[in-house]
Amino acid sequence: MASSSAADNDLPTVISEQQRELMAAQTLESDLDLAFRLQLEEAVAASVVLSSAASSSSSSSSSSSPPPPPPPIAPETDVSVSFPSLQSAELSAFEQEIKDRALIETETRRIKEELKRRIHDQNVAREILIIPEDEWEEWGDSFEKPYGEGSSSGAVASDVVFRMYFKGLVSEERVKGKATVLSGIGVAICDPRDNLIFEVRKPLFGNGRSRHGAEARALIEGLNAALALDLKRITLFCDYHPLYKFVIGRWPAKQRKIAELVNEVFVLKKKFTYCNALLVARNDVKFAFKLAREAIISQVTRPDSFSQCGQDNNQEECVICLEDKNISQIFSVDPCLHRYCFSCMKQHVEVKLLHGIVPKCPQEGCKSELAVSNCSIFLTPKLIEMMAQRIKEASIPPSEKVYCPYPKCSALMSKGEILENAKDALGGEKRSEARKCLKCNGIFCIECKVPWHDKMTCQEYRRRHPLPPLEVLRLRHLAERNLWRQCVKCNHLIELSEGCYHMTCRCGYEFCYNCGAEWRNKTPTCHCPLWEEDYIWHDRDSDDDYYTDETDDEDDDDDGPYFAPRTYF
Repeated sequence: MASSSAADNDLPTVISEQQRELMAAQTLESDLDLAFRLQLEEAVAASVVLSSAASSSSSSSSSSSPPPPPPPIAPETDVSVSFPSLQSAELSAFEQEIKDRALIETETRRIKEELKRRIHDQNVAREILIIPEDEWEEWGDSFEKPYGEGSSSGAVASDVVFRMYFKGLVSEERVKGKATVLSGIGVAICDPRDNLIFEVRKPLFGNGRSRHGAEARALIEGLNAALALDLKRITLFCDYHPLYKFVIGRWPAKQRKIAELVNEVFVLKKKFTYCNALLVARNDVKFAFKLAREAIISQVTRPDSFSQCGQDNNQEECVICLEDKNISQIFSVDPCLHRYCFSCMKQHVEVKLLHGIVPKCPQEGCKSELAVSNCSIFLTPKLIEMMAQRIKEASIPPSEKVYCPYPKCSALMSKGEILENAKDALGGEKRSEARKCLKCNGIFCIECKVPWHDKMTCQEYRRRHPLPPLEVLRLRHLAERNLWRQCVKCNHLIELSEGCYHMTCRCGYEFCYNCGAEWRNKTPTCHCPLWEEDYIWHDRDSDDDYYTDETDDEDDDDDGPYFAPRTYF
């Protein structure tokens, strides 16, 4: 501690010495610039005289006009900044940082002193309240306990539990007509009676742009402020369920940066005599929400010179993986302009495609659809083909979908497409039910959905082939054995992995998994129970795979069961 104070006392001497050296360097630089300009002017003048003499000797003109004077040398504009100037600016910034640090230390000492005095006054008031009235009348006028005597001059409130409210906000704001994600934190430290004693509002850059990161940074800022005020006992009020689970050790943080922030929280908590976290509602986070919002607004009105403070112009953080990526590896979704790294976007699109869903923007609540042409920059050719197929499937209503019955093709078509192509493709074919596949050119029956049965009506074909193909029989047997259900709207097979019987197919149709009856307006039309205990996942805190999505959801405080239906198609 003494060595640190000695080093701080030596800083003014070091700064003044550097300033003297910089002034000497700037003077030398200006002298060199002047000498260079003089030499340059002399060289230009001599060059002009020589060129004039040469032109006059070779010319046949008898004019004896004097040579034109040399053109004046325009002052050069040096677009590069000299090293002394850069060093001088850096030194000025360092001086300002020292002044700011001294101001912060002074303000912290003032707050600590005021806090000690407030605690002293509260303790004296409590002592007066427990004095009997007869004793107070006898010697109360002589009772005094000046501040600074006894325990009053010790550490701040060693037996009092203070309260800390914190909030990290992430918001999308319009800055000069452009959608920009901004974040800020707010911290309010109060006494046991909720009287505000210290507050922090601060904009965030870097890994504070995700809600997890912003909330964790707000907590760390509050813990450091409490330690600076010598508070030993504190209660943390948190309104964000995932961070609360991280802090109490119930959920492990999977992403590297979030894990680092949570570990820093654990280290800071050990420095307190008492540090407990409580989960509260949003409206119970007093003062902190307002402070965080003010920190975000301050960035909207911030001058351009400070807009990129603390950021690398070539780096941008992905709000899903929280990794700093080069801007060339960041994908912007049209038209919402939400930005994510190529790796996260590829994983997001791949998972959606494997579940038979057309991928959209990963942002919670955003409905912007992804275009194949834009996503080709980070997708493999196989995924591009699969995505185009999913988009085509989604564009065709379920009642209009027709698949080629030939196993080696199975191309998706619409009834309108094959109807327009029917006359030209079939030529002399008389049967109105015959259609031709647009991909493999195989002829099939649109009525039976089987390869074309030449010289045979649909009724005759059914009589001669009463059983469906072997592949269909196997699928039906597998569905019956595993209790799969088929959507009556799009015919997809669905398996209930965990959760209730209310199923929502990827086509949007809602039905009861137990009996197949339709749900209308989120209400069942049957009398089946909503769930069975065997399908409900109780202990979600013990499963490492529960929380993997780092995109934020404002309503993720629900403690209900986790539902995981699967679809087969």
